[in-house]
Amino acid sequence: MTIQLVTSDAGVAGVVTGLQAADYIGVDCETTHLNPRQGRIRLLQLSTGPETYVLDLFNVSKPALGPLGEILAGDRPVKILHNAKFDAKMLRHHAGIGLGRLFDTYLASRILGAGDPERHHGLADVAFRYLNQQLDKSFQKTDWTGELTEGQLKYAAADAEILLPLRSRLVEEIKRERLIAASRVEFECVVPTAEMELTGIYFDAGRWESTVDDLEGARAILELDLTGELGLALGQLDLFGHPEINLNSPAQVVDAFHRLGIDVRSTRESELAPWAARSPVVARFLEFRGLQKLLSTYGRPLLERVDAETSRIFTDFHQIGTPTGRFSSSEPSVQQIPNLPEIRRCFCAPPGGKLVIADYSQIELRILADFSQDPRMLEAFHAGVDLHRSTASQMFRVPIEQVTRDQRSAAKQINFGLMYGMGAGALASRIDVPLPEAERLLATYFQVYQRVAEWLRSAADTALHTGHIRTKLGRVYRFRVDHQNREQVAMIQRLGKNAPIQGTSADILKRAMRLVHDALVGIDARIVNCVHDEIVVESSGADAERTAEVLRQGMVTAGQEIIETVPIEVEVKISEDWQK
Repeated sequence: MTIQLVTSDAGVAGVVTGLQAADYIGVDCETTHLNPRQGRIRLLQLSTGPETYVLDLFNVSKPALGPLGEILAGDRPVKILHNAKFDAKMLRHHAGIGLGRLFDTYLASRILGAGDPERHHGLADVAFRYLNQQLDKSFQKTDWTGELTEGQLKYAAADAEILLPLRSRLVEEIKRERLIAASRVEFECVVPTAEMELTGIYFDAGRWESTVDDLEGARAILELDLTGELGLALGQLDLFGHPEINLNSPAQVVDAFHRLGIDVRSTRESELAPWAARSPVVARFLEFRGLQKLLSTYGRPLLERVDAETSRIFTDFHQIGTPTGRFSSSEPSVQQIPNLPEIRRCFCAPPGGKLVIADYSQIELRILADFSQDPRMLEAFHAGVDLHRSTASQMFRVPIEQVTRDQRSAAKQINFGLMYGMGAGALASRIDVPLPEAERLLATYFQVYQRVAEWLRSAADTALHTGHIRTKLGRVYRFRVDHQNREQVAMIQRLGKNAPIQGTSADILKRAMRLVHDALVGIDARIVNCVHDEIVVESSGADAERTAEVLRQGMVTAGQEIIETVPIEVEVKISEDWQK
């Protein structure tokens, strides 16, 4: 390997010449901080294999990087990176450089190892696993702001150079495991994800403070009320003769419930929920605990996450947040924000802007219909009939126009619950009917949707006997099975039913992210959030209608590419804030 250090604008022309004939280049950055808003790029390393160029961006101006940026933004050469999202953010933020076609060795490793909790995916781990090469990472946390040492330069160059043979080896594995389509969707989603993180989501801190005040007040009233009723039941008094109880002590709360005739074994929500409808004190306790969790998870700590300069919250999105391929986010999580009007209204568009919010209509049920090819389910979707009403009509044997709200709700519980392994007991609890009635409803459901029943059984058995599942795109999720462990067997059977559906939904969303990102070029709009089956775009007021149509079309196209036998519907709303 030959290392060429570039420390001036004049040297960039030679780098461009050296890269133009390459089919693949390894790309890596060394930065002064992991956060693009707090650090800078010190080194940009580009390797063709025989030649590795190390550009000191402290000494190379941004305008001089223009021709190099054109190469990096193109389809050829293919850029190979490890955790490409990080470098994409840095290059876009500090150098105005976008990345074109890329291969991410980190995501490739994650795709190949989905479901293996013991497998690590750092560059050193992946290089050792697939190339049996040891990478020295001791220079990773050294000071990159001062004069560079020979050791730092060699370390930086090696990280870029190893990406080329690593890609070749990973491609072999991806082909062998039939993961080409899933990998392509994942790699194409890197740049939209990076730019979504860079944009952040606008947040009304003043409105949030007011909301938190109200929530804290509601919690205080509930705490006082519960302490009085449950503390009195326990017969515990403080020094002043007032009832007292530690509401965070499951043992004390269960004891108090028992004394009130509420026979529960724990304070788990699943244990308390069936009592909530007939016991006001249980309902208030669940409400109190929900508020407590909301305030501790978000509450005032969320204000610390708001960037003072932009009034935005910047989060970290994880493309493969679960083995099924679903996104997750952290620091903070903006995907688990409760769907409450007073909460969601604080995530809004900046002055003069709009949020365009789109989500797939019943996407998991459409995927189930595609997998099972159940004729009645397919007929309902093709006819544009509300599936829950249609299901209720057949389960309760009433004309579809006479289906009541409660009947539709029961059908909805079954339609979604069966994918998660819901049995008669859980259904009885959810819709508050006797167990025999729940058993009858399930039996009727499976008579109506016989192919769904067959597919669910087959999917559960396949997962149990093969130890893996696949999505429509072929994404694989492997797991270990102890056939002697009944709980684990039941869990794997539930995974077999749900994971292919959830993973296919994740694949569709990622494909949509890329299509929407590309279609928004030239429009004053940008993606700011995604949540499972939903994409949120911030737009100027003038471009909101156009953005809505682009968003709808991109999401429909993505769904149609992956699910070919079921129509795709997307609901779109233009709003001042994040509310549907």
